[in-house]
Amino acid sequence: MTDRDVRRRVTAADIAQSVGVSRATVGFVLNNTPGKTSETTRRRVLDEAARLGYRPHIAAQALARGSSRIVLFLLPDWPADFSMRRYLDEAAHVLDSAGYSLVTFTWHASDRARPLWESLGPEIVVSAMPWAPDTLTALRRAGITNIVPDPDSPVPHDVSAIAAGPRLQVEHLHALGHRRLAIASASDPRLAELSAQRARSAHDAAKRLGLGELDVRSVRYQDGSASQAVLDWHRHGVTGIVAYNDETAIAVIGAALRSGLTVPDDLAVIGHDDSPLAKMFVPSLSSVRIDTASVGRYVAQLALHQADGRPAPVAGPDVKATVVPRESTLVTGAVVPRRPQPAGPRAGETRPT
Repeated sequence: MTDRDVRRRVTAADIAQSVGVSRATVGFVLNNTPGKTSETTRRRVLDEAARLGYRPHIAAQALARGSSRIVLFLLPDWPADFSMRRYLDEAAHVLDSAGYSLVTFTWHASDRARPLWESLGPEIVVSAMPWAPDTLTALRRAGITNIVPDPDSPVPHDVSAIAAGPRLQVEHLHALGHRRLAIASASDPRLAELSAQRARSAHDAAKRLGLGELDVRSVRYQDGSASQAVLDWHRHGVTGIVAYNDETAIAVIGAALRSGLTVPDDLAVIGHDDSPLAKMFVPSLSSVRIDTASVGRYVAQLALHQADGRPAPVAGPDVKATVVPRESTLVTGAVVPRRPQPAGPRAGETRPT
């Protein structure tokens, strides 16, 4: 074969020509079609395919069988936090068990690249967020009709508990006697809308409990915003902080401890998502836990139902937000560990100078 032949993809026609059989015969062998070829011919075709470096054309195979066995998850343009990873891990496990591959795609509003669903040919497209009209139009224009959740049908389960986290954060601090609260918001501009929604939920909960307006500050660990916010809050009598997520809560606690405050005596802090960091951090972090894994499992089951008619899940996930109380709101006296000081000289000893 020439250099040009080596560089291009080896096809079934190349194998057929090299072995001296028809293209159909090669197709029967490569597709493992029973009863169409002798064992001798089958072995010759397979050996020649291996010698030539034949690789199957996945897109062509998917077109031939009418199924790519790919489920494309459209994700919001957010940082990949623990809750999203847990959601995707469980969905991927369910789909993999059924012989499907999960592929994720974050479609940015400013993207000029071709949408992945046009190149990949997924069997199902799943959105982790409510469908945007322009996205639905683009999918349907590409001929994709298997969409989860179905935009033309009401969501068959109640996911309102997912929005309950900020309310539980406020109620937890209020039950512990805190009356001046503030909100540590996310600093990432990609999270602005979600952060604002959580802040509104916290404000509503505070209003129902008769608390005053909650001061909202955007904090991050990379700059001094957390330290300045902590000092301002402490100066104005704030004793409880509702944090956007666990990472934000940890930034606040770190700033408080470095400022000489104790947690939770001077400042009680509660996070959101109950990530592994919450339990490992010192002081351990009170947080809100939501079973996003059950949501991922449920959505994957819906996708399989649309893909090949498997039974639909009989009920939606029992999505409940719960508070996991830990040291950052319950145990007193968590302070920055002091560096050990050298012991003084023993009686009769002198230090060398």
